[in-house]
Amino acid sequence: MTDVTKPAARPANPRFSSGPCAKMPGWSPSLLDNALLGRSHRSAEGKARLQYAINLTREVLEVPDDYLIGIVPASDTGAVEMALWSLLGARGVDVLAWESFGKGWAVDVLKQLKLEDVRVLEAPYGELPDLNEVDFSRDVVFTWNGTTAGVKVPDGGWIAADREGLTICDATSAAFAQELDWDKLDVTTFSWQKVMGGEAQHGVLILSPRAVERLESYTPPWPLPKIFRMTKNGKLIAGIFKGATINTPSMLCVEDYIKALEWAREIGGGTALQARACMNAAALNEWVEDRGWIENLARDPETRSNTSVCLKLTDAATEGLTEEQAAAIPKRMVALLDEEGAAYDIGAYRDAPPGLRVWCGSTVETQDIIGLLPWLDWAYAVARAEAAS
Repeated sequence: MTDVTKPAARPANPRFSSGPCAKMPGWSPSLLDNALLGRSHRSAEGKARLQYAINLTREVLEVPDDYLIGIVPASDTGAVEMALWSLLGARGVDVLAWESFGKGWAVDVLKQLKLEDVRVLEAPYGELPDLNEVDFSRDVVFTWNGTTAGVKVPDGGWIAADREGLTICDATSAAFAQELDWDKLDVTTFSWQKVMGGEAQHGVLILSPRAVERLESYTPPWPLPKIFRMTKNGKLIAGIFKGATINTPSMLCVEDYIKALEWAREIGGGTALQARACMNAAALNEWVEDRGWIENLARDPETRSNTSVCLKLTDAATEGLTEEQAAAIPKRMVALLDEEGAAYDIGAYRDAPPGLRVWCGSTVETQDIIGLLPWLDWAYAVARAEAAS
């Protein structure tokens, strides 16, 4: 039975936004007191700090030594666009789309780059496209974890080891929480505002040797904006991947990312981060399984995200209500929880079906997830009663 009594205690940290995400436990502004402010990012000290962020990224994510890591402008979006505009066009392209961001990359490939040989493999929210249909003689663009649908690929086993094309992976809500199969990824992007809770506006671009070979052997037929250019006279601009960023980064944001990476290293690196996210998602999903009014948007447990857990009301929860009344319930829940300081920013993404989205990534404490659960029961009971009245 749904509890209608307002809970007495709130989560210690009610921040469950899917991006920017919660800061690491124990974070305070004082951690940034030694940030390299008022200095050029092109100074020796500035480059060293950027290189240190790159080195820590490699260590925590266990990126192979022969892969290149660069800090680039405009968050994960900028990193993905750099890859699409710089690498595509050499062969046909398969784009996988099962949530908002994947669909956005498909629009860019079709409407902005206007490539002719494009296949878009789509699936509705809550499902994956048929991964067996992907043709690896072509370039493949996909999200590892669908942030707005709560659906992830199960692993990298579906990606051909002997592929002819490149794989371009938007991993922004998977990095630091899910195991990435580096042998199967040629371009990987993320933003540190996601799973590590860093300050926004910066992206990370990771290139395999195959991706570098494409960059140096292929020139796209369209003009490239300056912030997308990774080659000069047919050769990779190596400095981009050694701390010499394309444009001016915020050294305050860089320092914040470094502190998050140092915390990750201290607690056990990528394995520990993945375990934290899995524990958080398990606590939430165990509660979902015990409720008749809410369920996962992701139908298959094997492909459910452990970061952006997306939930929807069950048919039983909305029985007797109009579609408009049913859609109003999660919105009202979000408002109630915000007013009470019990949970911030847990509404479903604007393009997704009505529902909730609770971030369970590595910087969230499991006790805060547990503390949220009775508040969800309470908010549903109140919102459901209001909708029916």
